[in-house]
Amino acid sequence: MTPVLLIPARMAASRLPGKPLADIAGAPMIVRVWRQAMAAGLGPAVVAAGEPEIVAAVEQAGGRAVLTDPALPSGSDRIFAALRAVDPQGVHDVVVNLQGDLPALDPDQIRTVVAALADSGADIATLAAPIDNEPDRTNPAVVKAVVAWNQAETLGRALYFTRAPAPSGEGTLWHHVGLYAFRRAALTRFVALSPSPLERREKLEQLRALEAGMSIAVARVDSPPLSVDTPEDLAKANQYFANRILKNTP
Repeated sequence: MTPVLLIPARMAASRLPGKPLADIAGAPMIVRVWRQAMAAGLGPAVVAAGEPEIVAAVEQAGGRAVLTDPALPSGSDRIFAALRAVDPQGVHDVVVNLQGDLPALDPDQIRTVVAALADSGADIATLAAPIDNEPDRTNPAVVKAVVAWNQAETLGRALYFTRAPAPSGEGTLWHHVGLYAFRRAALTRFVALSPSPLERREKLEQLRALEAGMSIAVARVDSPPLSVDTPEDLAKANQYFANRILKNTP
């Protein structure tokens, strides 16, 4: 497998406008994400930017970014446009969609999602972490993955994704981590599909794949990474990196 890591980013986030360039302990958030992607050591990492200022910030940090149409409807469409720009020859057969708002993502989780794709034979792979608190169980912003797990609950097959607390009854609920590894052919097929009824209802793009009969493998991780969607999240990210700087941790 020859992965390429693509990071969609655009300035028009509704809850935190301009967040790709939000400063986190002295570096723009998108640069922090790009560095985590590079640290995974899987292949090249490229930012699929919606605006020139994002490209400029990444290039100033020594990274690579390509400009994509800001009107593209989704992150998947953005990474597909970037893929055609950076790899027109089809060298890379695995495409990792790494969200641009995960500045503290553990590079090992990136390696885990690619391994899940290889081990499962699925079209797409993603991650999920056990939910350990009641507020997250009922928070519609915390997407739940309904998974048919193997006996060890380390690798499974996605049955559904929802903003509701599901499945019902006693047992663990699983927090979906929005990190995907696509086989290249699967990404090409996915972006050619129209938004599906359940996707529109739940506002969850991955349901389009399930409704089309595509398979999504799910690998377990211990905890979800910090996602920066609000000013409060940004403050937490700054504190996280400030603590690492004090401890001289890269």
